[in-house]
Order: sequence, then structure tokens, then C-alpha cells
Amino acid sequence: MSLLILGIESSCDETGVALVRSTGDAAIPTLLSHALHSQIEMHQAYGGVVPELASRDHIRRVLPLATQVLAESGQTLADVDVVAYTRGPGLAGALLVGAGVACALGAALNKPVLGVHHLEGHLLSPFLSADPPEFPFVALLVSGGHTQLMRVDGVGRYEILGETIDDAAGEAFDKSAKLMGLGYPGGPALSRLAEQGDAAAFKLPRPLLHSGDLDFSFAGLKTAVLTQAKKLGDELEARKADLAASTEAAIVEVLVKKTLAALKQTGLKRVVVAGGVGANRHLRAQLNAACAAAKVRVHYPELHLCTDNGAMIAMAAAMRLQAGQQQANSDYAFDVKPRWPLDAITV
Repeated sequence: MSLLILGIESSCDETGVALVRSTGDAAIPTLLSHALHSQIEMHQAYGGVVPELASRDHIRRVLPLATQVLAESGQTLADVDVVAYTRGPGLAGALLVGAGVACALGAALNKPVLGVHHLEGHLLSPFLSADPPEFPFVALLVSGGHTQLMRVDGVGRYEILGETIDDAAGEAFDKSAKLMGLGYPGGPALSRLAEQGDAAAFKLPRPLLHSGDLDFSFAGLKTAVLTQAKKLGDELEARKADLAASTEAAIVEVLVKKTLAALKQTGLKRVVVAGGVGANRHLRAQLNAACAAAKVRVHYPELHLCTDNGAMIAMAAAMRLQAGQQQANSDYAFDVKPRWPLDAITV
């Protein structure tokens, strides 16, 4: 049975809305249209996301974006079969906006709703690409707040192999950038600056690289960057590109080698990279080279779908429904889960 799914993402500082068509068979659902508004410019003055401002902006943006998506796809609200939304994890107030709008739409249309795990959205976002993966695979999920390696055997069938014990890779990028005075958002700014620097200029630590497990730790790297920046003193401005390149190289080396270790441990020959850090050019180049040498297929979401977006939420909902992992419901009382481990996704 064909289903038209409207997806709403509002977990942090991007408002995303999308329409996905599921045919109900084994075919991968199709993205019909999506629209995204980023709040980066609004939060730049504060050097980071201000939760209350984020929530208020989601309220302003979500319905106009939904109208835009429907118009671009040639659909109407009456055509929508399921309304999906990000239930968590994320900022509580921001999540409540998306959940409230989704459940209100569902009730008004007398259509069921489905709360989606934000990280599952990222995890399944490569299925929106021109080169979608096949199950099973190892997933490297790298975003601002999460760094995890997982074995993925199917929709809803996830085994966490390793995760960060402190700062995530995205936090390491952002915090290191802030130490260098690069502003917000720091990660992309650091990566751009790193292209002009020498990655071997500074010897920075690769935390847990030889730990024998698949966990990550990036807090110590941030401290090492701070120490190096203080040592440089007045020379920091002239050496900033080198420090950025050395920082990026340290993060990427850990991510690549841990991913290869996960592939070896599981015996799988396919890897998926998802989350905002997955857009990093240096990470893609290094991982592509390493996987080619190991004869492993590697898949990414399209670059414009690496950040938070409604398309990944609609796709995750479609794939869960298609796999029979979850049923949409018509109970329009809702809650959100600001903290929600991916391995607790059964409800």
C-alpha cells in the first residue's frame, strides 16, 4: 500500500520538512520534496545555540516550510497519510514544537502520527542517496553530539559497538575552533582553514586509538589544542591554519582506524557514514582510500542531507512502517525524549 509521509525535524537549530512516498513493498521510499531553514545566522551572535530562540524560530518556520514542500511536490495536506516528527533526542523545547505541530496536523486531518528517533534518521539518511546501501553494514554516526559505531542488520536492528565516553567528534571540531577564535559554527570553519595548513605541523594526541576497543574520546584532544594554542601565543594567528589541519587530522585518523577495526571485528564489507561530520572532505577522502584498499563499500548521505533535515525523518518513518517495526498511531497526546539512546528505540 502506498503511503505519503510528511516528516518534521526540529530537534536543534534546523527546521526541516519533507514528503516521502513509500510503496509498501521492498522498494526504497522516494523523496518527493524537502525544505530546510537553518538558524546559524541567528545563533552566531551568541557563539552557540540558544534553546529558547531556537524553539521560537521553529514555530515561525515549520508551517511555511510545510506549505512550500506540499506545493513543490504537487500534493495537498489531504493527500498525507502519516505525519512523522522527531521525538528525540534533542532540545526539549525545540522537539515540542515539531511534536505539537505534527500531532495537531494529524488530529485535524484524522491521520496517524509517528515519533522518530533523530539518530535513526541520520543512520538511514544514506538510503536517500543515489547509491543507497544494503543491509547489513557498519555505521559510523558522527555529529555534533554523538559519535558511535554500530552494526546495522536492518531497520530497528542495531548493535552499538562503540561510542564516545566524553566529547563527540563534532564537539571536538567546534570546541577546538572556538579555542582558535574561529566563531560559530566552528567545525566547518576549522575544516575550511585546515585546507590551507600542514597536518603534520603539530603532534596532537589520537585518544583511545590503541585502546583495543571501539570507544572514542576527544576531550583530551581539545585540551591538547588549548595547550598548543597557549604555547604559540602571539604566533597563533600565523600558525592557525597548521593547528587547524593538525586537529582535523587527529580526529579523522581516529574515526577512520576505529571504523576499520569495527569492519574487521564484524567481518562486514559495507560501511555507512552519517551525521554532520560525515560531510567533512578530509574524512571522506581518508575513509574512501582506506575502504578501497580493504575492498569495502562506503556510503554517505548526499552532502545537503548530512545536517539535520526533514527528509531523513520522513525516510526513517517510511522504512520503519515498511519493515513492520512500528505502527503509526492516532493517539495525539505526545511526549518528547530529549535523552533517548538509540538502542532503546523499541518504543
